[in-house]
Amino acid sequence: MQISIPLFSSPPNPKIPSLFPFQHLPSIFHGKGKPTTLTTRNFHFLRLKIKDKPFIVKASSFLSEIGRAIEEEEDYRKARAAVIRKGIDLGGYAIEGLSIGGQETCIIIPEFKCAFDIGRCPTRAIHQNFVFITHAHLDHIGGLPMYVASRGLYSLKPPTIFVPPCIKEDVEKLFDIHRAMGQVELNFDLVALDVGETYELRNDVVVRPFRTQHVIPSQESSRNLDLKTMCSESSIVLGKLMLDCSSLKCMKSLSFIQGYVIYSVRKKLKKQYIHLKGKQIEKLKKSGVEITDIILSPEVAFTGDTTAEYMLDPRNADALRAKVLITEATFLDEDFTTEHARQRGHTHLFEIIENAKWIRSKAILLTHFSSRYSIEDIREAVLKLQSRVSAKVVPLTEGFKSMYS
Repeated sequence: MQISIPLFSSPPNPKIPSLFPFQHLPSIFHGKGKPTTLTTRNFHFLRLKIKDKPFIVKASSFLSEIGRAIEEEEDYRKARAAVIRKGIDLGGYAIEGLSIGGQETCIIIPEFKCAFDIGRCPTRAIHQNFVFITHAHLDHIGGLPMYVASRGLYSLKPPTIFVPPCIKEDVEKLFDIHRAMGQVELNFDLVALDVGETYELRNDVVVRPFRTQHVIPSQESSRNLDLKTMCSESSIVLGKLMLDCSSLKCMKSLSFIQGYVIYSVRKKLKKQYIHLKGKQIEKLKKSGVEITDIILSPEVAFTGDTTAEYMLDPRNADALRAKVLITEATFLDEDFTTEHARQRGHTHLFEIIENAKWIRSKAILLTHFSSRYSIEDIREAVLKLQSRVSAKVVPLTEGFKSMYS
């Protein structure tokens, strides 16, 4: 291996670190004004003349500095490669993704081949067969056309996309526009899954939506909005109506949207048949008698954007007892009140702490922090919740910056 290292910069730059405690060296190899470069292949020692006095730098100390720098760089590369790649291990699931308030959200769970929301379209999401959309704000649905197109490009089977019923028609129109503009086939199955309904992902896994709240246009306004009007009005985007719309009388309000709970499914022999022998049970089964009960165990719950009110709804108990609860926490500190969070359809960490007694999950993944927070801010705030719950609390900090960077 050959390594080249500049001994000094020309002109001298105090911002560039040097292996030597001097910057103003004479030009000796390439003429005046050109930097001197030393290689390790043919290096034995360097003799420099400073004020007519020899200055010898021995190879051993110089090469040890090089070796140390190489080792540190290699250690950093390995550590960096290990970070995020494996995802966050919670409740036996490797959870990956990104969630930054107002920018993008996409949470991926490879074990279920699914992604919750798809604000842009991370490469990892393309290989998931199912996408669950909580609502139509662009930072949660903007990557949907790219997701479908990319799966077609890679010859993957058409995905299944789940949406709240109130936006199904608009999503279909959105894809019609992309088909017309791009002259491409965009194949997928679109399922309008409402709260209270159950969909079987596979024979041992089902999904159910649950009610949440967020600031979006009323469902009636969304249904009556013509797509041509949406395209002609520069102030309108899918699922998010700005207050300066001149042609429509629409206002933001707290509306019901939905999160999702994924359940594992198993069968358990009914109590009245426990005492029977195997042949007797088999005989009953062949005669058409239902001998088992279906047991649903909530595995993962995803809230999407929501106020903390969902935690007080008894119908959402399964979300709060899922092995892993993935919930938003947009605001973290005293700079913003809980009322401020509610008015904007979001959750404040203080509200989660206040309602922590209702959480029965083994692990909590906090997401959707405001981009104003640093990684250090987020980790410090999470400690406040960790002291109030028995569950393991982990923040999703991918995409956030450190205050030291």
